[in-house]
Amino acid sequence: MNDKILSLLGICRRAGKLVIGAAPVIEAVTGNKARLIVFANDFSKNSAKPVREKALEKNVTILTVNRNKAEISNAVGKLCGAAAIIDEGFAKKLAQLIENEDLGGV
Repeated sequence: MNDKILSLLGICRRAGKLVIGAAPVIEAVTGNKARLIVFANDFSKNSAKPVREKALEKNVTILTVNRNKAEISNAVGKLCGAAAIIDEGFAKKLAQLIENEDLGGV
């Protein structure tokens, strides 16, 4: 896999540092474990709303990655439209990769 973002998401999952699904992500935010939340670009706005509200309340960054649910799901091995990274190092690296891509890098 040449996609650094998807590769890193897969590594996070295998390391046990990725929480998958809207409800588990909200729980991770509530428990002050989430360091970064990522949404697939085709994640439902209705499903995203409660996650966004809780993340705003707890000041957790949300980034939308330019990948769809199928691509992310394939990388992490489970159906995934929303995920929380619960490790500071992984979160910083993933945010950096996403922001670099948004600026025309990667």
